[in-house]
Amino acid sequence: MPLATALKSRLLKSTAVVSAMTLVSRLFGYLRDLVLAISFGASGATDAFFVAFRIPNFLRRLFAEGAFSQAFVPVFAEYREQRGRESLKDLLDHTAGALTLVLFMVTAVGMLAAPLLIMIFAPGFVGEDDGRHALASDMLRVTFPYLLFISLTAMAGGILNSVGRFAVPAFTPVFLNLSLIAAALWGAPLFEEPVRALAWGVFVAGAVQLAFQIPFLIRVGLLPRPRLRKAHEGVRKITRLMLPAIFGSSVVQINLLVDTLIASFLAAGSITWLYFSDRFVELPLALFGIAIATVILPRLSREHAANTPEAFNSTLDWALKLTLVVALPAMLGLIWLAGPILASLIQYREFTAFDTRMAAMSLIAYAAGLPAFMLIKILAPGYFSRQDTRTPVKIGVIAMLANMALNVAIVVPWVMLGLPGPHAGLALATGLSALLNAGLLFRGLYRDGFYRPPPGWRGFLARIITAGLVMSAALWYATPDLAAWSEWAARERVIRLFGLIALGAAAYGATLLALGVRPRQFLMR
Repeated sequence: MPLATALKSRLLKSTAVVSAMTLVSRLFGYLRDLVLAISFGASGATDAFFVAFRIPNFLRRLFAEGAFSQAFVPVFAEYREQRGRESLKDLLDHTAGALTLVLFMVTAVGMLAAPLLIMIFAPGFVGEDDGRHALASDMLRVTFPYLLFISLTAMAGGILNSVGRFAVPAFTPVFLNLSLIAAALWGAPLFEEPVRALAWGVFVAGAVQLAFQIPFLIRVGLLPRPRLRKAHEGVRKITRLMLPAIFGSSVVQINLLVDTLIASFLAAGSITWLYFSDRFVELPLALFGIAIATVILPRLSREHAANTPEAFNSTLDWALKLTLVVALPAMLGLIWLAGPILASLIQYREFTAFDTRMAAMSLIAYAAGLPAFMLIKILAPGYFSRQDTRTPVKIGVIAMLANMALNVAIVVPWVMLGLPGPHAGLALATGLSALLNAGLLFRGLYRDGFYRPPPGWRGFLARIITAGLVMSAALWYATPDLAAWSEWAARERVIRLFGLIALGAAAYGATLLALGVRPRQFLMR
């Protein structure tokens, strides 16, 4: 087998492992969301919890999965390739020590300043007599330590990913879902305000996820022993790379947080509608976009360290093609089946048909930006693997400012005209700013010569777009009106939904095959 094909085969297998473990996690995540929707519905109390959860979760994605991981993995690869195991262990020990100290201080400040943080991130709660501000502040004090636990978990996952152990980090989020399910079913009755149990579920989940990865670090001989030294070269390098990457790698999360801030001024339930619609968009994003990005970052870092630009270009090209061939049908499926998905999977008891209609509007808007969300995940490693964090931060700031401007330009007229569902305008603005972000990332890689699309891209795009049109026609023809779904029992809804998903997948796949696209093409140059 040619070397390039063998490398792509290993990349595809690694991506499949991450996707499979992520699928397990997301299935439990769906079960979690179903339990939350049925148990609590869409209300001011659930809005308060989602704000209290989103703040540390936002910081987790900003620091742990975003800037830290993208700064840590290339430096880890450099030490592993060039400096030997003893220096690598020294790097891990001092990185763990510095990270723990910083996170402990941030967590302490966050818990003390919880009411102020809620005022900043959900100002619409302030001055209302429904108690959302006080409730969210109390829950934030409980959820904030999650940032400490999950950031250390992300470091452990970065180590395991860098040595080819992708399954354990990808499976770890299952414990968050299990913890929240247990809190909703068995913890909620113990509290005067049942939703408070969910905050404790988040706290427990952080500790359990960290503990789960420790035995696997011991097994590969890379369990850090936290130590502190001010002048450690590797830690300073990670910090230098990390600081500008904070904005560049996590602009989508910043945009989602801005959405939460504005949604706090809209109708009660708006934050919850945005949360559930975002969760369904995150499924393909995590299964494929994040999974592929997780696999290629260590590979690109090694190829850059080895000074093999052709291999670097080939790996990035493979990732872009695989991403687009999945992103297009995922986007179209979510757009055409937004209402049926929500009606079948979470419209029960406290989550009403009205909630489904409102959440479907934002799901369609978020779905339109799904390819851009996924491309950002793939293109950003093209910079971070080269230890270039400045360019993405510039692009990220541009996209973030564009998102804010679009929020005003879209949502304000929406509200003034009295149209239903202005929260969907927030989702639409997020998707448009992500498209700008992805376009600028691609332009930079192309302009600087780090990526050159090989011949055949126009034909490839024409084929997948044609397949997407055939899929859309099939779903448009076969999908019943949304009002009918509320009249069916749960079993019939689910059967019909998965039948439509199978129809769409079959139409897309069959068209690709008819047009000459074969799976083996993703293993070749």
